[in-house]
Amino acid sequence: MSRPNGTVAPMKQVIVVNTALGLPPGKMAAQVAHAALAGFLTASPSAQQEWLQTGMPKVVLQVAVEQDLHDLSTQAAAAEIPAYLIRDAGRTVVAEGTVTCLGIGPAAVAEIDKLTGDLKLL
Repeated sequence: MSRPNGTVAPMKQVIVVNTALGLPPGKMAAQVAHAALAGFLTASPSAQQEWLQTGMPKVVLQVAVEQDLHDLSTQAAAAEIPAYLIRDAGRTVVAEGTVTCLGIGPAAVAEIDKLTGDLKLL
């Protein structure tokens, strides 16, 4: 997001993974990729461009309860931060509709940190 002096505010994307599912590494990687792409596509074109120009910073965090993903999604919507819940298609490891991840942003670091600053890295 541009500042009054024309510089770009630091931006990032956060992917929050539901670790209660115990996903195998490959499945988790695919779900994180889904969340990163979906979050990006949900963002405004200006946010997309600013994030791309700053190197696409992202962090992967964890929660141990699916409800936490729903709560974060609701909080992001209320703060007008792009977010997208990933529900699995159910073709391999988990049942159809299982919430695996939440992609938040890209958006301003400060805004995302208000929601996710207390979560642990994966």
